[in-house]
Amino acid sequence: MSQAKIRVIVAKPGLDGHDRGAKVVARALRDAGMEVIYTGLRQTPEMIAEAALQEDVHAVGLSVLSGAHMALVPRIMELLKANGQEDVGVFVGGIVPDEDVPKLAEMGVSGVYGPGTNTEDIVRDIQAFARKITR
Repeated sequence: MSQAKIRVIVAKPGLDGHDRGAKVVARALRDAGMEVIYTGLRQTPEMIAEAALQEDVHAVGLSVLSGAHMALVPRIMELLKANGQEDVGVFVGGIVPDEDVPKLAEMGVSGVYGPGTNTEDIVRDIQAFARKITR
């Protein structure tokens, strides 16, 4: 992992049009030396999974502020699995009620971050995840 850059997609699934937080996280990941692909607003789960496959990423960061995380994240996880990408980490940021965090973890989500999370924590978690996987 020390030789290759960590590759991360940052995506905004669903109809939510607010992407400031996603851009802040993308910038922090880039500043930490990661290669970041920002897919833009209003991405479908299919578009995100396809981008993850095409870009051969280590992690997918999803920013969900619409409350649709329990519909969007399971579909993205399903599509990643169908693509043979069980080793891709999925990290979710946004408005996620506390009671949904364990459910997301059970689905295989590697980290969930609410408003005000220090970006250094997100960077550290993605780096730790990427060290665990082999390519």
